[in-house]
Amino acid sequence: MLLTIIVLDSVGAGELPDAAKFGDTGAHTLNHTLGAAPVGLPHLARLGLASLPGIQTGKQTLPAVPAEGGYGRLREVSPGKDTSTGHWEFMGVQLEHAFQVFPGGFPPAVMERFDAATGRGHLCNQPYSGTDVIRDYGPEHLETGFPIVYTSADSVFQIAAHEDVVPLDTLYAWCQAARDILQGEFAVARVIARPFRGDFPFERANEHRKDFSLTPPPTVLDSLKAAGQMVVGIGKIPDIYAHQGFTEEIHTDDNADGVRKTLARMRQAAQAGESGLIFTNLVDFDSKFGHRRDPQGYSGALAAFDAALPDLLAAVPDDGALLLLSDHGNDPTWHGTDHTREHGLLLAWRPGMTPVNLGDRATFADVGATAADALGAAWTGPGESFWPALK
Repeated sequence: MLLTIIVLDSVGAGELPDAAKFGDTGAHTLNHTLGAAPVGLPHLARLGLASLPGIQTGKQTLPAVPAEGGYGRLREVSPGKDTSTGHWEFMGVQLEHAFQVFPGGFPPAVMERFDAATGRGHLCNQPYSGTDVIRDYGPEHLETGFPIVYTSADSVFQIAAHEDVVPLDTLYAWCQAARDILQGEFAVARVIARPFRGDFPFERANEHRKDFSLTPPPTVLDSLKAAGQMVVGIGKIPDIYAHQGFTEEIHTDDNADGVRKTLARMRQAAQAGESGLIFTNLVDFDSKFGHRRDPQGYSGALAAFDAALPDLLAAVPDDGALLLLSDHGNDPTWHGTDHTREHGLLLAWRPGMTPVNLGDRATFADVGATAADALGAAWTGPGESFWPALK
């Protein structure tokens, strides 16, 4: 049996009940994106997107058509709205406390050790937009060679460096040093390498981004691997789980590359009769358009994925399934540049299935419980499987 899960990173489906605690009352990534930049999504609509509660339909966006798959929304119970929190909960890790954040920058106890590890000073050390920080500090970085360190509302320690000044291997080594430092009281969810290139105004080299995550507790991925199942991580998925629980990892450059490589791996697995999980993250929605508050670009990325959806559905083997999810929101019409606290998207499809309303799920962990159920792996952690409903 082949299960493919694709995370449409940040494609939120409307505010969660506790959105006010995060300053996100009224956020709705899908509705506001399509309202600001209308684009037709006929395949997603037919799969079940148009049937979700609160989703707006209209002539220029989602046609009001009956669902052909399973559809619902996911509630995140962990206290956060970041990539690591959402993905860890997908695979059965519900956090009691949010990851540590540093809105005032990182303390001397961290930065002195980091400077010692790099043998250089540093620039910035405050919350910043990723594009703005290289604009404002890039010229000084070229002169000094000092890495640009910045954070955000997420639990991240980000290091930006020009590829002509700091070789990628060196940047990655600095990130690993930071990961070793940022433990215990200073633990952040991810250390992220953010290389950039070219002359001013600089361009981010997103294909060379690399995440260094905290190691999660045991997840459904570990259970699947222990059960002898194939577990393929595509895109930044392996980074998010600190490369734990995978049998194969595939790097991607952008959404289009992620879709191509997911399709190729699905077809290869189906032809070979392989059993297991293919788990993909498509990050461009979030990194290129959500954080940059670009609804036109966001709509374009949704339309491109919608156009690829028929090929993805055709690649699902007769006994397989495809799940489409989102890990948080990032409403491109919202104030600031942070993620938004929203329901996760849940769309499911199996060949020949009866359309079904999967409802509002109690936790993101229902995804992991479903994967374990479908693939015959032992899992006693959080989550309730919806696999029996996909008939």
